[in-house]
Amino acid sequence: MTMACRSENLTSYLNVLRRNRATAKLLIERYFRQLTEGCGNGNCTNEFCASCCDFQPLDNNSAAAKALELFKINAKLCDYHPSITASADGSTQEDSKMSDKDPGFTKEDFSEVHHLTENTICTILSFCEEEGDYSALVRVIGRVFSNAEALMKSFRKDESNSTDNLESCKPADMKKDEKQSERSSEKTGASSAASLPGEALNEVFDACEVTVDIGAVRRVYDRLLSIDQLQGALVNALIYLTPNVELDLEYLDVYETNPDYLNIFIIVMENSNLHSPEYLEVALPQFCKAMSKLPVTALARLTKLWSKYDLPHIRRMMETFQQLITFTVVSNEYDGENLVNDDETVVAATQCLQVVFFASILGGDVDIEHNEEDEEDSDSDELTLHELLGEERLYKKGPRINPLEKELGVRPMDSIKPLIPFEDFINESLNDVIEMDKDFTFFKVNAETKFSFQTCPFILSVITKNQGLYYDNRIRMYSERRLTALFSMVQGQQPNPYLKLKVRRDHIIDDALVRLEMISMENPSDLKKQLYVEFEGEQGVDEGGVSKEFFQLVLEEIFNPDIGMFTYDNDTKLFWFNSSSLETEAQYTLIGIVLGLAIYNNCILDVHFPMVVYRKLMGKKGTYLDLSDSHPVLYQSLKGVLEYMGNVEEDMMMTFQISHTDLFGNPVIYDLKEQGDQIPVTKENRQEFVDLYADYILNKSVERQFKAFKKGFLMVTNESPLKYLFRPEEVELLICGSRKLDFEALEKTTEYDGGYSKDSQIIKDFWEVVHSFGEEQKRLFLQFTTGTDRAPVGGLGKLKMIIAKNGSDTDRLPTSHTCFNALLLPEYSSKEKLRERLLKAITYAKGFGML
Repeated sequence: MTMACRSENLTSYLNVLRRNRATAKLLIERYFRQLTEGCGNGNCTNEFCASCCDFQPLDNNSAAAKALELFKINAKLCDYHPSITASADGSTQEDSKMSDKDPGFTKEDFSEVHHLTENTICTILSFCEEEGDYSALVRVIGRVFSNAEALMKSFRKDESNSTDNLESCKPADMKKDEKQSERSSEKTGASSAASLPGEALNEVFDACEVTVDIGAVRRVYDRLLSIDQLQGALVNALIYLTPNVELDLEYLDVYETNPDYLNIFIIVMENSNLHSPEYLEVALPQFCKAMSKLPVTALARLTKLWSKYDLPHIRRMMETFQQLITFTVVSNEYDGENLVNDDETVVAATQCLQVVFFASILGGDVDIEHNEEDEEDSDSDELTLHELLGEERLYKKGPRINPLEKELGVRPMDSIKPLIPFEDFINESLNDVIEMDKDFTFFKVNAETKFSFQTCPFILSVITKNQGLYYDNRIRMYSERRLTALFSMVQGQQPNPYLKLKVRRDHIIDDALVRLEMISMENPSDLKKQLYVEFEGEQGVDEGGVSKEFFQLVLEEIFNPDIGMFTYDNDTKLFWFNSSSLETEAQYTLIGIVLGLAIYNNCILDVHFPMVVYRKLMGKKGTYLDLSDSHPVLYQSLKGVLEYMGNVEEDMMMTFQISHTDLFGNPVIYDLKEQGDQIPVTKENRQEFVDLYADYILNKSVERQFKAFKKGFLMVTNESPLKYLFRPEEVELLICGSRKLDFEALEKTTEYDGGYSKDSQIIKDFWEVVHSFGEEQKRLFLQFTTGTDRAPVGGLGKLKMIIAKNGSDTDRLPTSHTCFNALLLPEYSSKEKLRERLLKAITYAKGFGML
C-alpha cells in the first residue's frame, strides 16, 4: 500500500467518524508502532503486538493497513515499555548499553519490576548506593513512570511497604534533619496531613476511595528528588506517558472500565518539581492536556482527595498550574487573530487549576445548607416576541451550571473561607491578553466548540469579568431596542427603544415607583432597555450623568431615616431592613430594581449594606457568622454564649424566647421554638439557640421586606451571568465601587482638551490643589465630576477623566459633564483663585453645574 493510499484511507475514515484528525492520527500511529516495533514488554500476550511471541511480522504497508483496521474496531492497545534510561543531562541510552556497564549485576537490571512499591524503591536504592551507580534505578523509574498500566498499579495501599527499609537507605544527614523536625513538631504540637504516619495518612484519604498509598508516594519522591541523576528520567518518562494517557482517555474510556486509572494523576502530581523549567516546556503541558480529558466523575474524585491535603501541598499544585499558565502566556504573543482561547496549554492548565480551586473550597469552611429558595419562573404557553421572530432565546434561561460544581454539589458562594484565598487564583498575565469581546461570544454562542475563560471565572479579575458583563448588558439592550422597533412597525406605533423615566425632583420616589411598577407589571422586559432619565422642567440630554443623579437622589430619599424603610447603625455606618417598616413591599421592590438597574447601566451607587445582603441576593441565607458585620454587638453577645465555660442555664437564665425593641420603641417578643419561653438555653442546646437567633434577625424578621427587594433586583438581573461570574463581595464592588481613592492613578490617566496639556501651569496647579484636599473634599470633587464619590471597578485609574479649557480667567465656577467625566475648567490667574473657585463649586453644586 502506498503512502497516498494510506492517507486517503485515513482521511476517509476520519471524516466518517468525525473525530479530531490530529489526535486520531496519533492513535493510528500508535497501532502502527505496536505492529512494527512492539511495546517492549517481553511477556506481552497481545496478538496485535510485535512483542508477543506468537506475532507474525508484517512489512510497513501491511502494518499500515492493519493499523487502520485495528483503529476501526477499537482493538487493544499495549502500554509502551520504553527501553530507555535518562542521564543527568536528560539524554537517553538503551538498556543494552547500560547493562554492558554493569556486567557484575546479578538481578538482570531489575527487569522483572513491572510496578513500584516503597519497598522496591528501597531495595533498588540500597543496591545503587552500594554500587555507587544509580543507572539501575534510572532504568526502572523510566520504564514504570512512562507506562500507564505500570504506574497505575504502583504504590498500592494493599502492597507490603517497608518504611524501615526506606529509613535504612536514607543519608545520615537526612535522617538527622527529619528527627530534629519531628522533635520540633512535637514541641509545637503541629499537626498536618503531611506529618502524619503512613497508616494515619491513608485513613484521612480513605473516604476518597483511592488505592494509592499517598504517604508512601511522598516519602519516595522526597528521596528520589534528592538524586540529580533521576531528574531527567522523570521528565522523559512523563513525556512518553502523557500522549498515550490522553488518547486512552479520549477514545478508549479507560477510566470508566478501571477507576484506578486516576492513580496516574495522583502519583504524578505528588512530584514537587513539576513547576521547574525542565517540565514547563513539554512534560507539564502534555500532562495537563491529558488531565483535562478526565471525565467529570474522575475530576470530582480528584477534587475531594486534594481537599484533604494540607495547605502547603494544595498551594504547591495551585502554583504549578499558575506558573505554567503564566510561562505560556508570556512566551507567546496573542491578538485578535491569535487568541489565547486557542492555546491548548493555557486552556488545559486552566481546567486543571479548576480542580484545585474547588478542592480549596471543599477543604475550607463551607456552608452548603443555608440556601434561599429560588423563585421559579412561570413559563407561559404563549409565544414571545423573540420566538415569533424565530430567535433562539439565549437569555431566557440563566447561564449554564459548571459540570464539576454540579458533580461536587458545592458552589463558590457556599465558601465561607477557602484554604487558599480566591485572589490567588486570579492570573494577571492571562487577564492582560484575553479579548473579552471574543471570549464573551464563545461563552454565549459557541460554548460547544470554543473555550471561554468565563466558564472558569475564578481565574479572571473583577475588571475582566465586568467587561464580560458589560458586553452581555449592551447586547441585551440592543436586542430589546431592535425588537421594540420591529414590534412598533407591526403595530404602527411610535417606537420606544429606551426605559424612559420622567420624574419630578420633589416627587422623585412617587414618580419612579409608579412608572417602574407599571413597567414591571405590563412589560418587565422593558427593564432590560437602556435607562433614560428626564427631570421635569429641566433641560439636558441623559448621556449617563442624569441617570447618575437620579440614582443618587432616589437613594438619599429611600435611605432617609425619617421614612423608616431601613435602620442605620452609627458604629458600622451600615443600613439594615426595618422589620417594623410601614412602607409597602413596592417600595422595597423599587430599591431592588434600582440596584439591578445600576449594575445593568454600569452606574456606581452610594449604598451601605452589610455583606450578608449580597450573599442573600446571590441565594444564601444569613447565618450566625454574618452577624459579625451586620449586627456586631449581637454577634459578640452570642459568641460569649457559645464560649462561656460556666453553667449556661443557671448563670445566664435565658430561654428560647427573645425580645427586642423596634425602630419606633415598641417591644417585640418572639419564640425561636414553640413554647420557647419554657425551654431554657443550656450548654447542650446553645448552638441551636444561636443559629435560630441569627436566622430570625437576618432572615425571618425581614422576610417580607427582603423578598420584595430581591424580586426587584432579579427583575433586571435574572437572565444575566451575574450569579455565575461573581461572588457576593464582587457584586458589592460592582454596585458600590471602591471606597479606596487613588488620585495619583487618576492623574496618570486623565486626558486634556481645549488647549490644556499635562504641562500647562494651571493643570499643575490643579493637581497640587486636588492632592492637598482632605478625604471628604476629594469625595466631593469626585461626586461633582463623575456623579459618584466611589471609584469604579479597577480603581480611579479606570475612570478616564477629561479636563477641558473653558475660557480664560473669570469669576465663573468650574462646571462638569458627569455623563463623560469631564471637568470644564477656566484658566484662572492664580492657584489661590483656582482653589477657591473649585472648592465652592464642589461644595454647593447639586443639580447645578453638573450637566
